Amino acid sequence: MDVNRATAAAVIRMENLSKHYPVRQNVRQWLSREHRVVRAVDDLSLTVKRGEILGLAGESGSGKTTTGEMIVRLQEPTSGSISVDGHPLDAASRTDRKRFRREVQMIFQDPYETLNPRFTVYQTVAESLRIHGFRDRGEIARRVLECLEIAELKPATEYLHRFPHELSGGQRQRVAIARAMVLEPKVLIADEPVSMLDVSIRADILNLLKRLRERMGLTMIYISHDLATIKYLCDRIAVMYLGKLVELGPADAVIGQPQHPYTRVLVASVPVADPDYARADIDVDDAPPDQIDLPPGCRFAPRCPYAREACNACDHRLHERRPDQFSACLFTADQWQPR
Repeated sequence: MDVNRATAAAVIRMENLSKHYPVRQNVRQWLSREHRVVRAVDDLSLTVKRGEILGLAGESGSGKTTTGEMIVRLQEPTSGSISVDGHPLDAASRTDRKRFRREVQMIFQDPYETLNPRFTVYQTVAESLRIHGFRDRGEIARRVLECLEIAELKPATEYLHRFPHELSGGQRQRVAIARAMVLEPKVLIADEPVSMLDVSIRADILNLLKRLRERMGLTMIYISHDLATIKYLCDRIAVMYLGKLVELGPADAVIGQPQHPYTRVLVASVPVADPDYARADIDVDDAPPDQIDLPPGCRFAPRCPYAREACNACDHRLHERRPDQFSACLFTADQWQPR
């Protein structure tokens, strides 16, 4: 089943994308030519439509951050291909690579670590413009002020000459957002952008990202383990587990009626403020399998309360279980029976 039907509108296209990390080997393994790897991302095919916010969800080690870093070329794929707006990621010419850097930007989890402590706010935001050939000081200053205002650092003139240590966590993240927006990118990768911020300002940053999508027509991948923020912000959700895509569909459908046992576990783990809320009781092993010696078939099977012998032959092919909602589970939700 083709999960990427909107081919004409796709801005980001990943086909059979993989990232494998070699494992340090002892002498015996090296002599036997035994090549052991960690399969951080394994044969991922996914598209993101123009103007869409796609949530990439999964626990630590699922491969979601590695996927985001490959899209912005912080890491090179082991195999497979990525294209952005029809242009291949591995463009050979310097001009194409520079255009790609301008069109695709990333916001990271820790805003303090990603800001140069010796740069003022003005220098931080203006640096990208200078790298991409802007020389008019008036134009640079105008763009910097405009982007700080868009990022809701108002009045912008009060922040121009501050250093990162003079800002709060939320203000630093807004500077990082302004730096990403100053080049007017087509694609924004947001890697856990609110996980290190106070709860009181998380909603403000999420609302800002929504407004940026509406104002600039951004296509966005929002990476997080927090399904609550993903549901609030995203149009669709792609759920990853140990490098594999296990579920894909509209945000409300994936969270409201999960079609893969792993997604059901994630949804059941979301905290709910209501003390009378009846939480689903799912008996699941907390320890994921070894990422080097992966189990045969379904990678979630060793932890899955509904696993059967047939799961050992699962190839993680996606099946359409509900309209536009796809699952890699061999069985439908009404066929799940505790073992």
